[in-house]
Amino acid sequence: MNKITLKIPATSANCGPGFDCLGVALNLYNEVTYEITDNDKLELEIEGEGAGYMQPGSYNLAFSSFFRVWNKVANGRHIGLKLKQVNRIPMSRGLGSSSSAIVGGVLAASILGEANLTKEELLRYANSLEGHPDNVAPAIYGNFTISFFESLGPKCFVLQPAKPIKFIACVPELKLSTELARKAIPFKINHKDAVVNASRTALLVAALTSGKYEYLPTAMQDKLHQPYRAHLIPGLREAFYGARNKGAYSAIISGAGSTIMAYASPDQDVEAIGAAMQNALKLKGVESQYYIYDMDTQGARIMW
Repeated sequence: MNKITLKIPATSANCGPGFDCLGVALNLYNEVTYEITDNDKLELEIEGEGAGYMQPGSYNLAFSSFFRVWNKVANGRHIGLKLKQVNRIPMSRGLGSSSSAIVGGVLAASILGEANLTKEELLRYANSLEGHPDNVAPAIYGNFTISFFESLGPKCFVLQPAKPIKFIACVPELKLSTELARKAIPFKINHKDAVVNASRTALLVAALTSGKYEYLPTAMQDKLHQPYRAHLIPGLREAFYGARNKGAYSAIISGAGSTIMAYASPDQDVEAIGAAMQNALKLKGVESQYYIYDMDTQGARIMW
């Protein structure tokens, strides 16, 4: 086999209080075809996000992640590589576009290099490139994931919620780099805030697994990252209020932002929730679009 096409889901990390440990996969997908060639070239064709400015090479995560695994499993075999990408996940918006590229690369190298790595092995490779497993884990496994570290590296627990949830993503026309968002967070936090987040994260997991979603508004409160990042997204607090006012369980910053993600029951008027967040941002001079997603349950997979 010298060619494979993969489908990789978008992800939303942190999920409120679960900073760097909770994540969920969404039914929004990038598709990528990896083809091994004999011409010693790196070639790239892109449709959608990144078209016109992304280039092949070591600074491109789709290539660097592939070769990180390929050079381990294929005995250094020298190849050319051609990628065709259909990118639907917005870039630098907190929806896991970089994780999608990384997971696609390590999975393609595993298959084309005939290594057939386990999901846990894929997670270790992907995390070595991403640095934070809460985004790459749901892209690999699907569902909600709880990521943690042991002596051998990152692992995750896959969690399937007891009842369906609708995810309403309000995506501003405002890119926000993870590096900038991380710099906004203080190096130290007080003990009281740590206790709040520990209790909220535990409550969030309990609510999702039990189906007692009436606890979600409290469970999704956060003291570790969102208060410090709020100034980076004009209209954030107003969007949170607008979403809740229209019936959402809660609204959070997705990943490092700038996307705002509301969680809601399928019985709620999800269009009204999206419009409320969009209008709140517009009043602060920020244009946006909203999209409605379900949870992806499969993670990255082979299309053909």
